[in-house]
Amino acid sequence: MNALPFDGVNSINRQSFPSDFYFGSASSAYQYEGAWNVDGKGPNIWDTLTHEHPDAIADKSNADVTVDFYHRYPEDVRTMENLGMTAFKFSISWSRILPKGTLSGGINLEGIKFYSDLIDELKSYGLEPFATLFHWDTPQALEDAYGSFLNSRIVNDFRDYADVCFQYFGDRVKNWMTLNEPYSFAVYGYGDGTYAPARCSTWLGCSEGDSSTEPYIVTHNQLLAHAAAVDVYRRKYKAYQKGMIGMALNFFFTVPYSSHVEDIDATQRSADFKFGWFMDPITNGDYPEIMKELVGERLPKFNATESAMLNGSFDFLGLNYYTTSYAFNVPPADPNYLSYQTDACANTTGFRNGTAIGTLTASPWLYVYPMAMEQVLNYIKGKYNNPLIYITENGVSQEKVPLLESLNDTNRIVYIKTHLYYLHRAIREGVNVKGYFVWSLLDNFEWNYGYTTPFGIYYVNLEMNSRNLTRIPKKSAKWLQSFLKMDIKLPVSSM
Repeated sequence: MNALPFDGVNSINRQSFPSDFYFGSASSAYQYEGAWNVDGKGPNIWDTLTHEHPDAIADKSNADVTVDFYHRYPEDVRTMENLGMTAFKFSISWSRILPKGTLSGGINLEGIKFYSDLIDELKSYGLEPFATLFHWDTPQALEDAYGSFLNSRIVNDFRDYADVCFQYFGDRVKNWMTLNEPYSFAVYGYGDGTYAPARCSTWLGCSEGDSSTEPYIVTHNQLLAHAAAVDVYRRKYKAYQKGMIGMALNFFFTVPYSSHVEDIDATQRSADFKFGWFMDPITNGDYPEIMKELVGERLPKFNATESAMLNGSFDFLGLNYYTTSYAFNVPPADPNYLSYQTDACANTTGFRNGTAIGTLTASPWLYVYPMAMEQVLNYIKGKYNNPLIYITENGVSQEKVPLLESLNDTNRIVYIKTHLYYLHRAIREGVNVKGYFVWSLLDNFEWNYGYTTPFGIYYVNLEMNSRNLTRIPKKSAKWLQSFLKMDIKLPVSSM
């Protein structure tokens, strides 16, 4: 890993950032809440996947209980306030609000009450709520009825769901995100089948799906659902609720594998296929030209009305940044085996000449490469006219280890502090960033990895046969508290 300027890193503290800069933590409904069938909530596609196909999860676990945030949120809100945080990013479970997925199926008032109480609790402790409408947990009822995001009918149902949330919560929630990481939902749910609803081409190992078309269809309908929700918010609510609405995108940033022009071009294609796929439409109303060229007729088209609705359909961008890899050029795939994964003619790897791009972690996809925090932000500033950005997720996993070892997470301290250093550099260079959210406050359910790759700054015993969900602070929590409250300075050693 490249040498880091640790003297500079250690000079960063809370006062290095503007006084109104948000520091918080991030979560999602399925990963945190538990209470999967409590108080009228309907099932979602992750409930179905984990119950019916437990082998899809590394440790055969599920999030029926997880950290039980549904019942324990007052304790967690107090913890965030005590750490010195000023914001909390959470998602709303669509099927907890509309158990059948549709407005005609009825509003679940118990679900409304839960989120209303949570928001009130956050506000009472000085924490600004950042609410996400969709974090991959589609109501199973819509999956059964018409294939959910494979069908354009989802757009109207999402608009209605968003309208309900704005109506009930918009008086207190001033920062909305329509979608969290739509890339991950489309590519892992429909491209390689590792996420719910576990669809991909049969030659890739799924029982049903088409990896050459479905990721594009699902993304198209996600973008149109986003535009519909933004349109409702701006027409009906923004003037008097005075909030902002955007989307949270992840960016699997890449750098060229070599200095050859082919690898440099592959790096740009990778960015367009992973980030521009979403950022271009909400910025200018259309997909990147290279995607239209390489995907051809498999890439859906926006009509003039849709393009106009998408153009400028965000007040801020949520950016989830974790890692970086190398990109290199590869030839086009065999026409008989087309997929989203090969369309960009750009592969990625974490290794070059046997050496990793950054420190390895418990997650095989995550290499520690903090300097790209600055590079990503400058890329967005230059290409997309310097939008208002919140870093809505940033964090690192560790191995599932015994309690005492888990609590000694000095690598996580280094990860957070070095990323904050490069974030601070980007802000000094003029990038318009107004907040940072660590993933995550608590060890929790990490999708297809189950409970095997904990990301929390608090340890939680998540063994399926354990219901002792006591939150125990790791060293990283204590360091973050000292950083935010400027009580003491803790040294950081290099990785």
